[in-house]
Amino acid sequence: MAYWVKILYERNEYVINFDRVNAFCYEKNGRVTFWLPDSAIPIVINPQNNVGDYQKILDYLEKVTEFTAENAYWVKIIYDRNEYVINLNCISSFCHEPNGRITFWLPDGTIPIVINPLSNPDSYEKVLKYVQTTTGYTFS
Repeated sequence: MAYWVKILYERNEYVINFDRVNAFCYEKNGRVTFWLPDSAIPIVINPQNNVGDYQKILDYLEKVTEFTAENAYWVKIIYDRNEYVINLNCISSFCHEPNGRITFWLPDGTIPIVINPLSNPDSYEKVLKYVQTTTGYTFS
């Protein structure tokens, strides 16, 4: 079932199906960014200016990061001093580098995410498992 939310952003009202949003980014200053589905338009919600909509995002992220079979491939990744919450089911390509890092690109943005096995071992293993389970391929 779709998870529709009404968000006020830059004096416009958006009605968004959060189940179609593929990634969220927490910044150190508390802002949360996500990209509208099927576009590269970022929506940035600041908790100081928009408490209600910020809480809607936190509620949704709590729902999808609880481990269930349905949410198995949502992963938290620390990258570039921000925390990303990403649905791996929406990623269409992965690049494994000789040094072991894995790179993939967020589908509704232009941001590459690079996971290092040393700095983010849990997320790294989750991505490896996802690639193997979904595609049947393993990285050497």
